[in-house]
Amino acid sequence: MIELREARYGDRLTAPLIREIQLEMTERYGGPDETPVAAEQFDAPGGTFVVASVDGEPIGCAGLRGRTGTEVELKRMYIRAAHRRRGHARRLLRAVEDRARALGYRRLVLETGTEQPEAIALYEREGYRPTEGFGHYADEPGSRYYAKDL
Repeated sequence: MIELREARYGDRLTAPLIREIQLEMTERYGGPDETPVAAEQFDAPGGTFVVASVDGEPIGCAGLRGRTGTEVELKRMYIRAAHRRRGHARRLLRAVEDRARALGYRRLVLETGTEQPEAIALYEREGYRPTEGFGHYADEPGSRYYAKDL
């Protein structure tokens, strides 16, 4: 059973997960995700950062940071490799969608890349559709952008 709780981006609970995300991005893309990210972007009232745990062990995370009054971005979605292919990512994604709705957002957007085919497959299965590029990697040919109306 997955347990979800809010935490602060970069705190002692989330920092190890964020480091793992960056290591994985380096393995997949040759360098870390260089998108500018600040902890306060995930603070209430416009955002949140969620940690997923199983039996008390943190296994993943996902953050929401507001882009406009109606649109929020999913950032730093991650499940540790040992816990993948068990439905945890789908449950985490649906939970952050619920949080986005509760925060008053009507559209969720995200950026991923071609070296993350499993992420692309998840987002497409969950109803995300391609959308225009935005942010740090908007002009990168390997970036993929998705959106879902909530």
